[in-house]
Amino acid sequence: MDAVEYFEVECPEAQGGENYKRIMNVVLLDHNLIRVIRKIDVFINPEIPLFVAVGATGKIPSMVRVRDFANVNVQENKVTLAIADETYLAPLLKILWEKYGGDKVEQPDRFTVIIYTQNADMHEIEELPVKDPSESIYKDIIYALRCIAPEGFRVRREVFKDGKFYFAASEDTLPENIGTLIADRFRKIGEAMP
Repeated sequence: MDAVEYFEVECPEAQGGENYKRIMNVVLLDHNLIRVIRKIDVFINPEIPLFVAVGATGKIPSMVRVRDFANVNVQENKVTLAIADETYLAPLLKILWEKYGGDKVEQPDRFTVIIYTQNADMHEIEELPVKDPSESIYKDIIYALRCIAPEGFRVRREVFKDGKFYFAASEDTLPENIGTLIADRFRKIGEAMP
């Protein structure tokens, strides 16, 4: 877990806290979030009942553009893309179909895409955004925290903003002072509440 700067679980029952720390470690590893989450603090008290997790993300991978996985060759009336990594091929095709029309985009094989167009700008095509990894980070973190939270904790409040997140859950209504509790947890990890 050395990729995470701060990783703490607070629970009134010491053994329960250790068990939750192990569960969190496994879930975060399984969801490939260890490299994304920089700090995480969890408070769990089954007697209240309350589960609160706050944290901050590190550097999130930047926007994936055509230039990151394909070579662009502009010729008369057509542009040929030589695909080096198929990972982003499906979203790329969808974007190209919307931008140029399905009848002007051809895929003769899995490593080649041809766009039939006039006056194509190579730089514009190379810079075309294909996937924003940050869009799925929030969903992945919240999904992982739902897996970690105790079974039956269905009343939830979740926020992801400016690289910070919190997740509060309970069987009952959340306490009136939940905002204060969340802010205190953020202060504990040296961050301001988003």
